[in-house]
Amino acid sequence: MPFGNGTGPSGQGPGSGRGKGMGQGGGKGRLGGNRAGAGPAGECVCPGCGEKIPHQAGVPCYNMTCPKCGSKMVRG
Repeated sequence: MPFGNGTGPSGQGPGSGRGKGMGQGGGKGRLGGNRAGAGPAGECVCPGCGEKIPHQAGVPCYNMTCPKCGSKMVRG
């Protein structure tokens, strides 16, 4: 602020920082929805046949096998 009147180089005034508004993240929290550590709710999905089973708290989906085809499950 060269003259102390609130003006200055563009992009450096109030409201130009990173914490303003929802931005890219959309307010989903640190990890978001369908990723590892996404919480106890949801389901595990087989990438091979599409079979869906309820997610079990404390058991990562990638450690579970599909009851239909035997593939490793992913978080859905």
